[in-house]
Amino acid sequence: MNIFDQVSDDIKSAMLARQKIRLEALRAIKTAFVLAKAETGAESLPPEQELKILQKMIKQRKESADIYKEQNRMDLYQKEVDESAVIEEYLPKQLSEEEIVRIIKQIIQQLGASTIKDMGKVMSAAGKELSGKADNKMVAEKVKELLGGK
Repeated sequence: MNIFDQVSDDIKSAMLARQKIRLEALRAIKTAFVLAKAETGAESLPPEQELKILQKMIKQRKESADIYKEQNRMDLYQKEVDESAVIEEYLPKQLSEEEIVRIIKQIIQQLGASTIKDMGKVMSAAGKELSGKADNKMVAEKVKELLGGK
């Protein structure tokens, strides 16, 4: 079962259980998927695109939550955090920092990268390898660190 179908089923469950925040997050996911399908004209989205959409949604909510926290709007902050947690349920298990570093080291070794100038090549390979499993910002920091850019 793809993520779209799973979300559709979970919307029904959330409605029956009267879980307002969960329902809002699930409807947002479904809307984003439907819009992406309409843009491409495809019958269904490839799994990689579904993951990218989910990651983008989580990033948006975390950024909004940070802004709300700075403005001391804890009610809105909590809503964004809760929705983000619901969306994260549909992503693959996130790798630990140690696992990410180990994978990046393997990529660097495979590509023969040695300086910060090779960061683009390493990030391209790491992006494919770690897609949906790690935060891209953290991956970029680790690549920079391992290539001697810090």
